[in-house]
Amino acid sequence: MRHGIGYRKLNKTGEHRKALFKNMLNSLIKYEQITTTLPKAKELKPQIDKVITIGKKNILSNKKRLFSKLQDKKSVTKVFDELSKRYNSRKGGYSRVLKAGYRTGDDAPMAVIELVDRNPEAKKVDKPKKVEKKEDEKKVDQKVASK
Repeated sequence: MRHGIGYRKLNKTGEHRKALFKNMLNSLIKYEQITTTLPKAKELKPQIDKVITIGKKNILSNKKRLFSKLQDKKSVTKVFDELSKRYNSRKGGYSRVLKAGYRTGDDAPMAVIELVDRNPEAKKVDKPKKVEKKEDEKKVDQKVASK
């Protein structure tokens, strides 16, 4: 009988799979959109939906539960502060999986998993702000001219 065999193993050990999904959950919460292979995205979708559902009820036990799952304080605070308020009126379906063609190296099916009603500015969290080159060039030219 097939009882309790409902998830993909993804050719990984249990510990590796757990760490993989923890990292992917943290990245999805941080950037609100990530690109991965289709089977990984399909396995991640129920997990992110459960995380957001847990975060909608702002009690200490739920915070501890999420922290034990995510092990990242910033992700937990974002779930409770931003995402729970954004999806307060929605009863489920907080994420979507979009097929994104095939990877060039090994022809693996790729997918984009994103949060519904996502913030487009979340993708730029780690990118440094561009400094205007004209100001830098003027400073360099002034230093060269003064020598």
